[in-house]
Amino acid sequence: MKNNENNMIIKNARLVKTEKIINILVSDGVIAQIFEGEFCEFKDFRNYKICEIIDARGNYISAGFIDLHVHLRDPGFEYKEDIESGTKAAVKGGVTTVCCMPNTKPVIDNPETLKYIFETKANCGVLPVAAVTKSQKGEELTDFIELKKAGAVALSDDGRPVENCELMREALINAKNNNMLIISHCEDLTLAHGGVMNDGEILKKINLECNLDLKGIPNEAEDKITKRDINLACETGARLHIAHVSSKNSVDYIADAKKRGFNNITAETCPHYFTLTDGDVLKYGVNAKMNPPLRSAEDKEKIIEAIKSGVIDCISTDHAPHSLDDKKDENYIDLCKLREAANGITGLETMFSLGVTYLVKPNHITLDRLIELMTVNPAKIIGIEKERGTIEIGKAADFVIFNTDEKFIFYKDKSYSKSRNTPFNGFELYGKILYTVLNGKIIYNF
Repeated sequence: MKNNENNMIIKNARLVKTEKIINILVSDGVIAQIFEGEFCEFKDFRNYKICEIIDARGNYISAGFIDLHVHLRDPGFEYKEDIESGTKAAVKGGVTTVCCMPNTKPVIDNPETLKYIFETKANCGVLPVAAVTKSQKGEELTDFIELKKAGAVALSDDGRPVENCELMREALINAKNNNMLIISHCEDLTLAHGGVMNDGEILKKINLECNLDLKGIPNEAEDKITKRDINLACETGARLHIAHVSSKNSVDYIADAKKRGFNNITAETCPHYFTLTDGDVLKYGVNAKMNPPLRSAEDKEKIIEAIKSGVIDCISTDHAPHSLDDKKDENYIDLCKLREAANGITGLETMFSLGVTYLVKPNHITLDRLIELMTVNPAKIIGIEKERGTIEIGKAADFVIFNTDEKFIFYKDKSYSKSRNTPFNGFELYGKILYTVLNGKIIYNF
């Protein structure tokens, strides 16, 4: 091991939790040794042939971020994003592991598509989430055993709910029997049908002032399925993860289940739900259209409280790249185009910085809590905590080194994603990513 060509030293890095300066020896892509104190050519390192040294210069180091909810669009929609470009955007944002959603073409509901994903070039770890139902039609369950054997880490019909209650119950029982996680897209399609944004005072204002008749999506569209799926998970004992929580009542349902001791239920939210509200549709137009939609200021505050209290377990991006044609507009805010524009925004390059800027700097949470939401917790939820998620000897050498004090401006034109559909263009942010390391190799540096 000592003469291996793949040895690396990271020196003078600051641990988030303790603020201590550490030095890390990486060998064969794994953390081999950790020493505290300023780096001074530790004698323990002298017997190693070191091929690379990173001087962190007192900046923070964390385990690489883990994003449980990413749309890579590949196969089938590579004009929006592909595995290579999406994971390149991920590492720029400090993300070293992504879970990719199954609403591709073909849908990830078979071993062949899973094989394609694993064999396609990627810049970070890609863990595929397979569909709950065949072709995501909500009619017939996929073969959970076969999909797990082929490498699926979870199951979801994300982009759609499993509408049939009986089928969802059957899916949860099947998932429990095979020790699999189900990620639920909570949306009552009958209540949400035709809606373009949150159903609230802002929508009324837009319709009145612009002489439009845009339809809203009520909180109940999310709340109804959240409550149903939680009840089913409590009944069956299956592991359930609630995706992209945006509604205050959904937060209450999750909190109540946890209070009653149901630790099989976890939940995520996304940066746009703790940074923006439905009023921002007036500023950013189609680039503020997503599903679930941006909610009211009251909902946003409830999401922040849920992050603080632990009701929300992790932060994910729901990275949803779309072409200019899909979004119908880019710079000019034409609210009429909300009807036709696709849902979703990109998020991999801004997740951490938005967390620092809108959660840590205003003292809603500590930096340590933010890191927990992006490393430790998602690793546990997806079942990779033995290999990733913390900086410990024997674990994978996935790191992100960052500065939380220096401001920078995010420009979408410099994004590594193929798409540019973000409302955060031009935002002044904290939390600059300096290095991303994957399995002991530098894959991004500022």
